[in-house]
Amino acid sequence: MRKLIVWNLVTLDGYFEGSQAWDLEWHNYVWGEELERLSLEQLDTAGMLLFGRRTYQGMADYWRTAKEEVAGRMNSISKIVFSKTLERADWKNTRLVKGDAAGEVERLKRETGKDLFIFGSANLVSALLPTGAVDEIRLGLVPVVLGAGKPFFQPGSGRVNFKLLEARPLKSGCLILRYQPVRL
Repeated sequence: MRKLIVWNLVTLDGYFEGSQAWDLEWHNYVWGEELERLSLEQLDTAGMLLFGRRTYQGMADYWRTAKEEVAGRMNSISKIVFSKTLERADWKNTRLVKGDAAGEVERLKRETGKDLFIFGSANLVSALLPTGAVDEIRLGLVPVVLGAGKPFFQPGSGRVNFKLLEARPLKSGCLILRYQPVRL
């Protein structure tokens, strides 16, 4: 059975974007060779990327025209966007799912193949986490305090306990944390 792995950079105060949509300039504080290598390694183990609408639109806008090595993998991998409002998904290799995200994820997990990854997509993660669909959360903890922004874990999504699998510091000051949800 495939795993569903969540990956995102977050600030020390828990935000994954600043006060404005796609306010991600703080990523540059830690971006470099180590994070790029980690991104490539994760993409090489991913069989499919899953997105909510907002993250999908931002990722598609950026990666369609980007030229770095990560872009080739982002554009070629299979993707699903979960949205009730989006009319079409036109980023290469993307399928639009308007129905039940948790049910579709469980179906995808039963298929053979490489793991499923969610990048960003805080609303999708908050919807899936209480269902038990998420198998691992990987966070890049960035030593920045924004003071305001959009929290990665949305209020009201319920309590979930985690077991630490790995904590690895990078030279940039970013701390890579891998957690597994604890099923009570």
